[in-house]
Amino acid sequence: MTAVTVNDQEYREFCRFLESQCGIVLGDSKQYLVRSRLSPLVNRFSLSSLSDLLQNVLSGRNRELRIAAVDAMTTNETLWFRDGYPFTVLSDKILPELAANKKPIKIWSSASSSGQEPYSMAMTVLETQAKRPGLLPSIQITATDISQTMLETCRAGVYDNLALSRGLSPERRRMFFEDNGDGRMRVNNKVKQMVNFRPQNLKDSYALLGKFDIIFCRNVLIYFSPEMKSKVLNQLAASLNPGGYLFLGASESLTGLTEKFEMIRCNPGIIYKLR
Repeated sequence: MTAVTVNDQEYREFCRFLESQCGIVLGDSKQYLVRSRLSPLVNRFSLSSLSDLLQNVLSGRNRELRIAAVDAMTTNETLWFRDGYPFTVLSDKILPELAANKKPIKIWSSASSSGQEPYSMAMTVLETQAKRPGLLPSIQITATDISQTMLETCRAGVYDNLALSRGLSPERRRMFFEDNGDGRMRVNNKVKQMVNFRPQNLKDSYALLGKFDIIFCRNVLIYFSPEMKSKVLNQLAASLNPGGYLFLGASESLTGLTEKFEMIRCNPGIIYKLR
């Protein structure tokens, strides 16, 4: 049987490695998370144990393994139209407000995971266009993630019934998906062509992405140290056009991290506007 234990020293060294690679801070007593996420890689890379895997990751000898380990630790489950209110606010308040400028609107989904968030944005835009024909100018959605594996999933846009059941109404399923021929459903071309997927590590510069009017950075900051949170938020502020909007996760706050945003209560929910 393959050994799946993680000793304290290995755990601490792996935590330092993970933070240096992508900013994620695991904290104490998360050995169970390392075990559950990395154990499948032991057999995949023909290693003798989880300890053997960690030693190979930390030594840097196997680049493919290092990438796979970071992928495994940064892949998070997500939902369609998660929390609901961000997409309602987007449709009812922000898109009409920005449309008055008569300029193209650029949106960034900064941690796209398996694609549900940016595709939910695209569906929201299409629904808004259907309800209010002629209101919106052209809209570009850029979606990024650190994981190449997740980006490939996003670009394919193919989801099984379990994934489709998490937050997606039957009506939206009928409107925005088509049969993939293998028991799964595929995002239709009208939705897919609205989103451009690109790799991006939030620790790095965002300059090559350009400027945006709206940024979603939801349920990401919770994994970072206070210093990294502050750095990311200030870089996000620099990536917004004047008067641009930032969406964070329901449990995330800017308090003590940056002064560059004004908080706006939407009832329900909170959004942030660049000062």
